[in-house]
Amino acid sequence: MRSSRKIKERKEDPKVEKAAPFLTTGPSPNHNNYSCQLESPGAICVSIPHDGKPSKTQGLTPEEFITTLHGSSLAWINFTVADLEKEATMIATKLGFSSSLVPNLLKGYYASIEDNETELGIMIPAVMIRDLELKAHPLLILVRSDLIVTIHSREVRRLISFARYADHYLKRFPKEMPLQDKMTMMLVRILDENNNVNFEQLREIEEQADNMSQLLLDSKSDRMLVARRIYEMKHTLITYLNTLWRTLDVLHTLRFGEPELISDDTKILAQVGLLADDVNRQIGLSEHMSNVLASGLEVLQTIYNNQLQILNNRMSYTITWLTILGTAVLVPNTIATIAGSVMGLELPIMVWYLTIMTFATLGATYLAWWWVKRWVNLPKRTD
Repeated sequence: MRSSRKIKERKEDPKVEKAAPFLTTGPSPNHNNYSCQLESPGAICVSIPHDGKPSKTQGLTPEEFITTLHGSSLAWINFTVADLEKEATMIATKLGFSSSLVPNLLKGYYASIEDNETELGIMIPAVMIRDLELKAHPLLILVRSDLIVTIHSREVRRLISFARYADHYLKRFPKEMPLQDKMTMMLVRILDENNNVNFEQLREIEEQADNMSQLLLDSKSDRMLVARRIYEMKHTLITYLNTLWRTLDVLHTLRFGEPELISDDTKILAQVGLLADDVNRQIGLSEHMSNVLASGLEVLQTIYNNQLQILNNRMSYTITWLTILGTAVLVPNTIATIAGSVMGLELPIMVWYLTIMTFATLGATYLAWWWVKRWVNLPKRTD
């Protein structure tokens, strides 16, 4: 763990300040028409002035917040953009971040973290589930000096809601609290806000699981429909688990990787540990639901087996009685074939002939039925 003295010495190092200016006020050579290119729906800035209470301002471009940032000891700007890949790099560059920070973050799988000592970049997934369709939108968090910038697409509205009362949250910080501690607390609050909304998406999967129970209760449900629904639910849950695991990796890096811009206060770092514990609990709940879905697949297989067994029993029942009827028809047919050669006999002989055929038919049918009942285990009818 780094000592507070070491941190103080690093802050006073003129080389560090020179290598990491607060922000770029002039136009970038590659972004002369930046204001025209930016298609952002808007942004909101919550800041703590050097003297005064936290304030909140709105704007459309980074240039509008430069004056506010120069007069603030701590600021958070939340940008909502139409095209994340196109606009995020321009916003980051305009606010003094390196041009490679955002592209490197977007290369990550659901989540990633880039620690460049003087600046810190984080990408975490903002999960949204509708029915069984899961979308993980990137949420970018850029940290440097006394500035936090979050950038996300229009679909991610969770930070917009938090920004409405973020100034009240900043009022809780004691004036004597070190700036680095305030930055870390604000970062933890942003991560917690995103995690809470991500966790709520698990309810959507639970509701779909309840609907699945109704399908399983109906014996007339289409087997292919039930199988596809279970597969889609399982796939959504696995993808959701992937986002949780990747978020957990980022939290572990923040807590144990010791980024330069993160506080060394053990109490504040414990807040990051609580976030990791919450994610672990959600992973446990998700894995439990995965086991429940696996049980559902076993139930579905049992239903299929029962349906096949019922069909097999019906076929066996039908074949058995067809065997008995075939025997009953075969005996008189054989006798009739033999007696056909003696047609034209007198009436008494014909009477004896018909009597023999009748008793032979009844006797053969009874013997066939007795043998089947004695030696064959007839299935019980299920209809």
